[in-house]
Amino acid sequence: MKHLDLIQMEQVSPNSKHQNSEKPELESENGKKEFVAPCVGMEFESYDDAYNYYNCYAREAGFRVRVKNSWFKRNSREKYGAVLCCSSQGFKRIKDVNRLRKETRTGCPAMVRMRLVDSRRWRILEVTLDHNHLLGTKSFKSFKKTGICGTKNTIQSDSEGQTQTVKLYRALVIDSGGNNGISHETGRELGSGSGPVPDFHPDRLNLKKGDSQAIYNYICRMQLTNPNFFYLMDVNDEGRLRNMIWLDARCRAAIGYFSDVVYFDTSYLSSKYEVPLVTFVGMNHHCQTVLLGCGLLSGGTKESFSWVLKAWLTLTTTSGRVPQTIVTDRCRVLQSVVSEVFPKTHHRFSLLHIMKKVPEKLGGLRNYDAIKKVLLKTAYETLKPYDFETSWGFMIQRFGIGDHEWLRSLYEDRAWWAPVYLKDTSFAGISSGDTLCPVFDKYIHKQTPLKEFLDKYELALQKKHKEEANADMESRTVSPVLKTRCSFELQLSKIYTREIFKKFQVEVEEMYSCFSTTQVHVDGAVVIFLVKERALADGSRREIKDYEVLYNRGAVDVRCICSCFNFNGYLCRHALCVLNFNGVEEIPSKYILSRWKRDYKRLYVPDYDAAGCNTVTGTDAVQGFTQLYRSALQVVEEGVISLDHYKVALDTFGECLSRVHNIEDKHE
Repeated sequence: MKHLDLIQMEQVSPNSKHQNSEKPELESENGKKEFVAPCVGMEFESYDDAYNYYNCYAREAGFRVRVKNSWFKRNSREKYGAVLCCSSQGFKRIKDVNRLRKETRTGCPAMVRMRLVDSRRWRILEVTLDHNHLLGTKSFKSFKKTGICGTKNTIQSDSEGQTQTVKLYRALVIDSGGNNGISHETGRELGSGSGPVPDFHPDRLNLKKGDSQAIYNYICRMQLTNPNFFYLMDVNDEGRLRNMIWLDARCRAAIGYFSDVVYFDTSYLSSKYEVPLVTFVGMNHHCQTVLLGCGLLSGGTKESFSWVLKAWLTLTTTSGRVPQTIVTDRCRVLQSVVSEVFPKTHHRFSLLHIMKKVPEKLGGLRNYDAIKKVLLKTAYETLKPYDFETSWGFMIQRFGIGDHEWLRSLYEDRAWWAPVYLKDTSFAGISSGDTLCPVFDKYIHKQTPLKEFLDKYELALQKKHKEEANADMESRTVSPVLKTRCSFELQLSKIYTREIFKKFQVEVEEMYSCFSTTQVHVDGAVVIFLVKERALADGSRREIKDYEVLYNRGAVDVRCICSCFNFNGYLCRHALCVLNFNGVEEIPSKYILSRWKRDYKRLYVPDYDAAGCNTVTGTDAVQGFTQLYRSALQVVEEGVISLDHYKVALDTFGECLSRVHNIEDKHE
């Protein structure tokens, strides 16, 4: 059985279990121990631990180590920085060239640079693994430095069975398992009678051969190329990986902008994909799906869901944003976990997910097509709870399906999924009935192995980022074509992104389908209007529907019974008719959500005070990363407006980087 140690970053979920290991080793197929290669982010309790680790790794790899540089504080002999390199680094001095000793220096670039950080641990900041010479056999003696620089070295001979102990900060063990297959079982859907599959292991992640190495390679690569990369691991008492979550810099930035409404997608897990993936998904200002985080779960148990949601919430809190609404699949386990982890957040079931279950759950019934038609009409078209109850009762009675278990449980949970009961919930684009395209659609299928998914992960996100950048550019440079003379259309054509404006423009056009706006009740400043609309029914046929709209003349508040604003984030045709009827020429700013504005990411700055992030100290790496990345991202957003903007932004970044390097040089 293979074991692979990974080093966890500083951010730790308070509910995670971690297995402390004393040896960063790989167990090879012949049973011998091999030290894992160093990577950026590894931490050690002391300089000696760091040196001993690199020396043991070098012995196994087949090269010797020497200290290239050391740095000490001015007023003490405390070491705070060092560079360890291959003994073949550099070249002989000219005066030593003619000595009889054989030349061993080749200018080898292999090295590690490490530094004492604020947590009083030694962290690896830079790594070069490649050598420019042949490596020897794994039989070198171990050299251990004792004392401070300048003291005599002592040599210790370690046998294979006496591998030197190297203490790593929170080293984690991953079990590659060698399983022939993977099975995953999410918490059963409400009303489902299916049980777990026989080979389900709820206490560990089922990894195939090579998966652990793929995870390790991916994390090392991301830490080198993505300085704001974040990950957490949850291991069981045996040190085997149970759950994992990770977010790259783009995900963390998107959380600050678009985590007001989050869809926790467990479809890959519930459909038993080979990759046990869960994703946190949001919607950006172009109605595009954005990734807010990824996780690998051992199964749909309460413990796994609780761990991954708490881990994600820890990061979300540091960005100053807590979701207003979370949409999930209809699942008994998730229902209880979300209420515990997000007590102040609205939790709703995905209506789309429920409707996808209809053929499976009702397909065997007589009159299936007629039942489905009534069910869809009841779910999507009823405006009042009384109408929903009446329509549902008609369906049950007419088709004689009162004893159907799935429909019975669905009715009991109607307040969690039926739009008519969710009108006070803000969905901001992720309406319970809208189609939300999976982030990794076309990049992952049921048989996709984990290694292949990790290779495709960055490719999929690059495509998403390119789509968003193109939409940003189009919204800024292309003026939309107006289709009416309505002042509301002209007003928001200058504010909304192109995609959101197209959706709002439909509402403006459909104002002409509303042929009557009548005042039916007055209570002081509050007036109730009845708006009649010729709405599309079956096919091209139109039928007249009545919509009640509440209007407060003093506060210029408007609310329609269809609740389009809460569901979609912009006003409906019925509310626009009432505003127009009352002589309002511009939509009040309270009904123009900032998240739909074309310059939203350029102007919006998260409320760091609300999250307690305005007083970042030198020891708070999480908050520091968040603020720095947010500030840099604003420069990036401005820099892509034109070529001149781009040149100024690029020069500014170069100047800033030089100034930061100067600070480090002064300390050294």
